[in-house]
Amino acid sequence: MEKIIGLKELRENLPAYEKKVKAGEAFLVVKKSKPIFRISPVSEDEALWEEVIDFTKIAKGGVEIGELLERL
Repeated sequence: MEKIIGLKELRENLPAYEKKVKAGEAFLVVKKSKPIFRISPVSEDEALWEEVIDFTKIAKGGVEIGELLERL
């Protein structure tokens, strides 16, 4: 069950809510009594990132976005 919190409360206490979400809690965030978004933990499946390309293997420090776009 998610808890309802205000946007201002979230903004002023972000580190505490970060810990709560990591611990499994979910929150519905409201502004002026209207829901604007939900915060919930990421599932283990969602937490896995697939490496598509490591630009540091092309050039130390990565590749500038302009150079990358030119090559596309």
